[in-house]
Amino acid sequence: MVRILLVAINAKYIHSNLGIYSLKTYAQTYLKNIKKEECSGQDQDKEEQDVEILIGEYTINQQIGHILKDIYEKQPDIIGFSCYIWNISMVLELIHDIHKVLPDTDIWLGGPEVSYDAARILRDEPEVCGVMCNEGEETFARLSRVYQKYGKNFKIIEKIPGIVCRKENGEVMENAPLECMNMDKIPFSYSTLKGMEHRIIYYESSRGCPFSCSYCLSSIDKRVRFRSLDLVFKELDFFLEKKVPQVKFVDRTFNCRKSHAMAIWRHILEHDNQVTNFHFEISADLLDEEELDLLQKMRPGLIQLEIGVQSTNPDTIREIHRTMNLERLREVVERINSFHNIHQHLDLIAGLPFEDIQSFSKSFDDVYKMEPEQLQLGFLKVLKGSLMMENREQYDLLYQEKPPYEVLSTKWISYQDILRLKGIEDMVEVYYNSRQFENTIKQLEKYFEGPFAMYDALALFYHKEKLTELNHSRLERYEILYQFICKETIKEEERSRFRDCLILDLYLRENAKSRPSFAPENGRQKKEIRNFFQQEAKEFRYLKGYEGFDSKQLAKMAHIEIMEDGKALLFDYKNRDALTYNALCWDITDDLNQMGEGQKSR
Repeated sequence: MVRILLVAINAKYIHSNLGIYSLKTYAQTYLKNIKKEECSGQDQDKEEQDVEILIGEYTINQQIGHILKDIYEKQPDIIGFSCYIWNISMVLELIHDIHKVLPDTDIWLGGPEVSYDAARILRDEPEVCGVMCNEGEETFARLSRVYQKYGKNFKIIEKIPGIVCRKENGEVMENAPLECMNMDKIPFSYSTLKGMEHRIIYYESSRGCPFSCSYCLSSIDKRVRFRSLDLVFKELDFFLEKKVPQVKFVDRTFNCRKSHAMAIWRHILEHDNQVTNFHFEISADLLDEEELDLLQKMRPGLIQLEIGVQSTNPDTIREIHRTMNLERLREVVERINSFHNIHQHLDLIAGLPFEDIQSFSKSFDDVYKMEPEQLQLGFLKVLKGSLMMENREQYDLLYQEKPPYEVLSTKWISYQDILRLKGIEDMVEVYYNSRQFENTIKQLEKYFEGPFAMYDALALFYHKEKLTELNHSRLERYEILYQFICKETIKEEERSRFRDCLILDLYLRENAKSRPSFAPENGRQKKEIRNFFQQEAKEFRYLKGYEGFDSKQLAKMAHIEIMEDGKALLFDYKNRDALTYNALCWDITDDLNQMGEGQKSR
């Protein structure tokens, strides 16, 4: 028996690694087919070993000793590591220890972090037998076959296309890569979803990218290949039947072929199970009216779109070889926003050529005004094999020596500016992307020249008050934001308006048991509130779906807040907005006032 362990170390537990599942299913099918061929022939080798392929998934947050223990207990003959920028340091540390406790186990690497630097990896890491470069299914299958039939025989291994290996004499040998995979020849990666019930399921219906963005490795593979739609539909139906919470397509530009994208979107719409969410990375400016009409019909929360804007500076866009019609992109994002059924995630990259702090602040404000559900402020990663790496000297591009190779400075932006943007990134994550402060932030924006200036000021406040790099509870975030508001505003009526906004935001998201210090006691109109719930327990005019509960139970399950401006709001936590997850909110001011009048008349 040859036991092969494919190892993925993911960034988070909720993630899964499509690559190792694809390698496993492809190799198993390949070996099974070879066995059938040999059984029908005359030269079957009776001494041939069976091959067992195991999956080991871990996270970068686990202790390395626990991962080592689990790998050791599986007693593999061969280990294949899936290598990315987020896990390569941990992988390299692991292989040194694995070699000590499993000295006879062969270690192989694959993935984007080693494919473009394989020879150096082998020179630096004597414990590694070789690297499987680029698309790995066919290469891994052939390697598995060699181990099955011949064992560790480098004279045969070194003939496998796509392999960079150390020969018996220690010399590093690089083989030409295999041709690009035919997507239809790759078996479906998920025969079962056992153990993946609470994780994102990754899926691909195409490989390659038609664009040439200089910071991205996908631009290296110019040949876009699509999986046949009949296979895609069958596999999507499997996810829908299993009621998978989220399926994330890893296609680099999902809508680069309209007919392919439309067919898949139409299938998802027609077979919606009311549970599964599908995530797509798209070029928004490619969408036409027919596609937009289809997207408008989607159930709220059925799909979400990730749109890479990266920069709105035309010189930057041109220099990074990006193709984008910014005006059309803006129109499309605005149209989709008007549907109120699709979560949009827009990306920016700091540290690109020709983008200084002023230019980036404009890019930020341009994208922010498009009002995406999430704005991802990312930082340039200088990836091995990318055109950006080749042009680093031309740009005076300095970046971290170790993964994730993040930008430190360029000819246009200093390290000080990068640190400033890091602070803004943190504020955007907390106060914008969380969607927990929407009403307050919209009010606060009026006090600044633009969104960038507001988050810049908020980041500076955190820095001066020594609040950065600390873990704050959600309630503390409201308190801190109110402190910042008090610093920026003078008039009491303005602060009163902000207190109402903060309280509204707090109760829209959760029926909080604790109240922030700036919130007034909610004891006003206690009798009216009690009477309202008593009447609601009879009529259920507002709280639909609560039938069967009495007034005291309703008062605990829902919440009534009397705002400083006198408005009375009812928060319904059983019925939420599918896109924002905010509670349904009713203005019941007149209802409470009528009850107050009724009490006076008695």
